[in-house]
Amino acid sequence: MSGIEARALTKEYRVANRRPGVMGAVRDLFDRRTETMTAVNRVTFSVQPGEMVGYIGANGAGKSTTIKMLTGILTPTSGDIRVNGYVPWKERRAYAKTIGAVFGQRTQLWWDIAAVESFRLLRRIYEVDESLYEQQMETFEELLGLSEFLNQPVRTLSLGQRMRCDLAAALLHQPQVLFLDEPTIGLDVVSKENIRRFLQRVNQELGTTVILTTHDLDDIEQLCRRVILIDRGALLFDGNIAGMQQLSGNLGRLRVEIRGEGGEEDLRRATEGLDVRWVRVDTGRFEGEFEKSRIPIAEVVRRVVTDAPVHDLSVLEPPIEEVVRKIYRGEVDLPALAGADE
Repeated sequence: MSGIEARALTKEYRVANRRPGVMGAVRDLFDRRTETMTAVNRVTFSVQPGEMVGYIGANGAGKSTTIKMLTGILTPTSGDIRVNGYVPWKERRAYAKTIGAVFGQRTQLWWDIAAVESFRLLRRIYEVDESLYEQQMETFEELLGLSEFLNQPVRTLSLGQRMRCDLAAALLHQPQVLFLDEPTIGLDVVSKENIRRFLQRVNQELGTTVILTTHDLDDIEQLCRRVILIDRGALLFDGNIAGMQQLSGNLGRLRVEIRGEGGEEDLRRATEGLDVRWVRVDTGRFEGEFEKSRIPIAEVVRRVVTDAPVHDLSVLEPPIEEVVRKIYRGEVDLPALAGADE
């Protein structure tokens, strides 16, 4: 059985349609108008145990609403969910012991006590054996380096320190599934990289299933093989990242490192007549873009290698940000999603 099964998952809200002005507010007291807003619309997907999946979309697309239903915080209007064999909103107490969750803007730690005291309280809440607790804390120290601030009140921690503690707290009871909603939001480059390395090890070494929502698509590219794209509550794409990148279609890209002086002029001469657009990205490094339907990649590579002093060359996939933008603008034909209308 899949670790996570979501079938025709739907969440609707009744929203007040308020009239403007003072008189409008008075009329609303006696004749309130409402309309139905669909936050998630018949979303269907499954996640196998041990997968790490990126769940992405624009603001208001329905990502956080989906995660809240998967964790049991919200009850769906219709549809079905099974996670670890549980129905999240019906079996909350037993289900909570099998999952962990981190919401980037909120913390499950107690604000005014030392971080280590929060861990001790969570150990009792989750009924974690003392020996397992000690083992977990040693692992977190090795991977996250918590000891330097464990005895500080949570309110005194930096955002990066608090996020490391939140991740450790979410994994203290060895959950089978970890839900992450914007776990790297607001973090600096070094902190983000530390969090990514930690999540990779948790997924690979412990086999923890991970669902990751984020606006930082670097997180998705570095951590996930599969991505689910949602927009206006509906599923647009569900597949691997390579498959998503192929949707960009016609754009070809090369990165070339040149030996010695010149560089850009050498590349322009080598590809004269091919309409390759070259841009300098660093000292001695250039990227070229061209239309694959008109210019074979092999021909561009042959000319560059033959007629320019090339030190290194690689064929690039289009950035995932570019593909997502094209999908939102309706510039790519999306494959049909199996089971989307079931």
